Amino acid sequence: MACMNIVLVVLLVLAGVALLLAELFLLPGFGIAGVSGFGCLIGAVVVAYLVIGRLAGYITLGACIVLSALAVWGFVRSHAIDKMALDTKIDGQVKLADNKLKKTENK
Repeated sequence: MACMNIVLVVLLVLAGVALLLAELFLLPGFGIAGVSGFGCLIGAVVVAYLVIGRLAGYITLGACIVLSALAVWGFVRSHAIDKMALDTKIDGQVKLADNKLKKTENK
């Protein structure tokens, strides 16, 4: 039975981190994925404290903080966000409207 609780905590932590990464880098705004990710992380800590024990709760809390930070750092460091970001430069200039305006002023 204790093994099932540990598996539940680990799955909640992994799901929480994955949902937070999806919210930060893939989905716009702060929505369902972000709230669900925080809920999974909080749920993992609560289950660890109440069912497994105080030490497991402290370990889970630390693991949630460290894994979330490492996941964000690793995702940013992997340059995966560069492939998703729009990187377009527009070098054109609009002079047509300016020329028409000068012609009407000269007449």
